[in-house]
Amino acid sequence: MNFLENIFHHLGESAQRPVLQEMRAEGVVRATGGDLLTEIQAARSFLRQAGFRKGDRCALLAANSIRWAALDLAILAEGGIAVPLYARQAPGELAAMMEDASPRLICCGDGALRDGVVQSWPDAPPCHDLEEIFSKPLPDAAAVGPPLPLADGDPVAIIYTSGTSGEPKGVVLTAGNLNHILACTTARLNLLMGERTAPERVLHYAPFCFAASWILLLSCLSRRSLLSLSTNLSNIASELRQAAPDYMLNVPVMLERMRARIEEQVAQRGGAVRWLFRAARRDWQRGGSGVWLGLARAVLFPAIRRAIGPNLQALICGSAPLRPETQEFFWMLGLPVLQVYGLTETTAICTMDTPGRIRPGWVGTAIEGTEMKLGPGEEILVRGPHLFAGYWNRPEATREAMRDGWFHTGDQGEVSADGYWRITGRIKNLIVLASGHNVAPEPLEEKLLHAIAGAQQVMLVGNGRSFLGALITGAVEEQSVRTALEALNATLPHYKRVHAFLRIGEPFTIESGLLTANGKLKRDAIARRYRDELEAMYRKQNA
Repeated sequence: MNFLENIFHHLGESAQRPVLQEMRAEGVVRATGGDLLTEIQAARSFLRQAGFRKGDRCALLAANSIRWAALDLAILAEGGIAVPLYARQAPGELAAMMEDASPRLICCGDGALRDGVVQSWPDAPPCHDLEEIFSKPLPDAAAVGPPLPLADGDPVAIIYTSGTSGEPKGVVLTAGNLNHILACTTARLNLLMGERTAPERVLHYAPFCFAASWILLLSCLSRRSLLSLSTNLSNIASELRQAAPDYMLNVPVMLERMRARIEEQVAQRGGAVRWLFRAARRDWQRGGSGVWLGLARAVLFPAIRRAIGPNLQALICGSAPLRPETQEFFWMLGLPVLQVYGLTETTAICTMDTPGRIRPGWVGTAIEGTEMKLGPGEEILVRGPHLFAGYWNRPEATREAMRDGWFHTGDQGEVSADGYWRITGRIKNLIVLASGHNVAPEPLEEKLLHAIAGAQQVMLVGNGRSFLGALITGAVEEQSVRTALEALNATLPHYKRVHAFLRIGEPFTIESGLLTANGKLKRDAIARRYRDELEAMYRKQNA
């Protein structure tokens, strides 16, 4: 069976068991395997009535929901190509991506989104909202039938990259890519969960239009799982306790916030709790043993874990490197953080941590069937059955990215003798100073972000300049910035020192066009937006 046939088979076997649920303020909305199949049938019937055919593209612009999953599977079952999009992106960016994909249909989460699409793209193809799609009379199961056959080379999705340095490109993923990756995720999750009779419980909050989130959705629907969908990030703490997941997929910023909240709550408790926590952490930092660490593991850390999520066995993290000290922090508490590295072009995954063999600061070893090596400039090169078919309508960009069978990731890294990988930066983000020195900005930005009180984002600049400067967003005090810079500069060689900065009150956002859909800095756009201020900053410093 291919990945889609396997999902349909599993949903049929889970006809009476909940497989998806939405965590809503008014209550939990659940769907059994049978319910989801019924919704898929309704969506397939709608697509057929709309003239949708094998190979057609359908844009899916909506928040995570049971119906999102049903429509996505319906598109694939009809032999179509899903084009999932992020509703929070700027309307102009969304219109440009949809024009590029040329979908036969656009399906929106609600009427407001549908109206926004039409306003931004007057020549858009037919737009429908989910209520319209799923309110049609349900067809007979026999009238719809099983999924249409899929060959390994058949495209199943076009997922647009975040476009940190240029226009987003549509990454074409195939049925063969999904067959391989889902086999890999299932194998690793089996190692994590072991033998069990009850369904595993998973909580998820990141949009399904991101490749890693989509792979998690399909993985859960391929397994004996109950996937809970967070519908409001501000409620994530209470949803964690209510959904009681065994594991969840995270981005680094969420784990950083979780760590900060735990430390704040311990500090507020004060007294013996705060003292024991600090003593245990000292023991941990000195080698992972000691009487206070042992006591905390017996009486304090289990209570902290229960407060986060009573059943949590692991936290999975991807999208960007996680600070080693944060990974160590959760490990100390008894919550391993499994890192995953990959790109949309690699069907979201290249490496995964193996449970029980985690190395903080590293992102694990290459998954089954994947080859990785370092190219010029320590760029990570990848090849394997999970590599994308190409960029939609961009043959030159495809040839540039795929050379001699190897995908050039644009990421810098290093690899240990036993095959563990570490991500150190982005090739295209390198700052080349007028002196000829190359500086990878990410490590310095990360240090400043955590050293400056109130800082929300830090971006270094300096291409072609004589020294580095920094843009800092958030409510930060000038003296706080100066103190942090002095402390950092004292540890750096001369060419890596930051000698000037701009304070910017408003954060960079997706809506302003200065962040990508998954929260990464659009460095070129930010530099253009603040060009005059940067010129003034360098003139003043050089005066």
